[in-house]
Amino acid sequence: MRDVIVVGAGGGGAVVAKELAARGLDVLLLEAGPRWAHTEKQWSHYERKANNPASGYFRFGPSDLKKGPWRRDLPQYCYLWQTGGVGGSTVHFFGNCPRPPRGVFAGGSGDYDPHRFPFPYEELVPYFEWVEHTLPVQTAPMGTKEEVFLRGATRMGLRVQTGKDLEGEACRAQPNAILQPAGKAGKAKNPKYPAAKGCTFCGHCLEGCIEPRGAPRNLRAKRSTDTSYIPMALTANRWGNGRAVELVADAFVLRVDLLPVAGLRPLAGGVTWRSTKTGRQTTEEARVVVLAGGCVETPRLWFRSGLPNPNDRVGRGLTDHYPDFVIGRFSSYTGSTRGPGSNARADFPGYGSLEVMTLPPALQAYGLAFSASGIAGFYDNGRGTTAGADVTGRLVGKRLKRFIQDVDKLINVLVLTDDDVEPQNRVTLSHTSPADENGAIARVEVPYRARSARTVRNREFLAAKAVQLLRAAGAKEIARMDLAPVVFHLHSTMRTGADQTDSVVDPNGESWSVGRLFVADNSALANGVGGVNPTLTTQALATRTAEKIFVKYFGGEPWVGKESPVSSIDAAVTRAVKAAGL
Repeated sequence: MRDVIVVGAGGGGAVVAKELAARGLDVLLLEAGPRWAHTEKQWSHYERKANNPASGYFRFGPSDLKKGPWRRDLPQYCYLWQTGGVGGSTVHFFGNCPRPPRGVFAGGSGDYDPHRFPFPYEELVPYFEWVEHTLPVQTAPMGTKEEVFLRGATRMGLRVQTGKDLEGEACRAQPNAILQPAGKAGKAKNPKYPAAKGCTFCGHCLEGCIEPRGAPRNLRAKRSTDTSYIPMALTANRWGNGRAVELVADAFVLRVDLLPVAGLRPLAGGVTWRSTKTGRQTTEEARVVVLAGGCVETPRLWFRSGLPNPNDRVGRGLTDHYPDFVIGRFSSYTGSTRGPGSNARADFPGYGSLEVMTLPPALQAYGLAFSASGIAGFYDNGRGTTAGADVTGRLVGKRLKRFIQDVDKLINVLVLTDDDVEPQNRVTLSHTSPADENGAIARVEVPYRARSARTVRNREFLAAKAVQLLRAAGAKEIARMDLAPVVFHLHSTMRTGADQTDSVVDPNGESWSVGRLFVADNSALANGVGGVNPTLTTQALATRTAEKIFVKYFGGEPWVGKESPVSSIDAAVTRAVKAAGL
């Protein structure tokens, strides 16, 4: 029998596995998708090769790209952006790791979703610090576009924030999990390790970080869990008193198995999974099971397993950040294609945030066309306002030519709203589409026109602030895309809470209705974390959940705040990673 089985090796599951293995527990980590070689032979800088939803290596599907992706039932017009594989969606994230505002936690004030985290902000601060050191999270390197963005932000009256805790409206360099450039990084074409270390400013974060070429796995620039927590988990027996995690990829978990306990609430006792390569099924027992398959697959697994759902909250409340895109055209160089995906931000607590974006030419062209408002100057589908921009909608003709003729004279601003948790947004099992080889598929219901009044207000407020910022920075022309429905930054389908009538897991991450069963991914987030990027909060919460598991079920002592965290790039970890051939 295992001590712990973790389902899903993405942003949360990898954290739980590493932390518990580091304390000597026997941990089995199962991942439905592939185990990446993480080399330029497997990954590339080509967007179509990486993110094509049918054939790209970052799709949600099996490791054999000759097979089709795993299906989801999407009854509405939208694109659901998720990645299967070790590292999960962190393999193509931008590494942005800001802390959320205090208002989304118990005791916080301000105009936020009433579904708040069931403990105060200060409770999670030590866990933020632990993750920030482990990854590590650093101040993003600055380039020309960041200088232009921050110039506009300060000219419109925003103060510059220097601390990690968000206190009021402010702008700042992005806290990000990308190693600072060193040596020839960013100065030479295709620099290799060790002459170059850290970020090489290639601008291709979305395709998976293979920079700098030749670096050990844990010294790749972007700190996806595949380059940070996973190497530490797999080498935990080589430093401290840990025990190496057993990682099994291409292992699609079919059900959570319960122990036969009469008259009491059921207890998780293990899982059954299917090899996506051989089709063979395996059942294994464990004292604790942790679900970390993400906001869609975790509730899908719950329903497929026939687990209890007495309050009808499993899968409900799917929350994302209602995104928009505002683009400014400048007369001088901005370096829009260079550097990490997002290196500067502006925060508006109670409304959300703005981020400057790095877009290579192909993605820039895509961004100028991805609109729900039709074609600018021809028809607008009756949607939206310009928020003060010169034009709203997909660009065509002379205006498109002006914008696209030199993409390094643009500034792209992404709008991320603070959204309300809305119960009509939900994940269930499909009743209209047939099952696949792994069983009944997930149905994702996101009525995109049914956003709350506050969420819509937030989007319009932030779009107007983006226009104001770009004008203050000197933009000659501004286009608002009114972004078409793309669902990312998913949260809250297995929401944590203090009231078991309105949540799925308790404040420690354990199911109210099934003992020894925990949730440790974005689905456990209580809300939309105030419109900031969710990964840091998820990983801090997963660290806290791992500690609660260790104390409650294995007689251990809390460690966060009592030990010094080890960084994934520490010399001892690097030696262990090299010795293990990673």
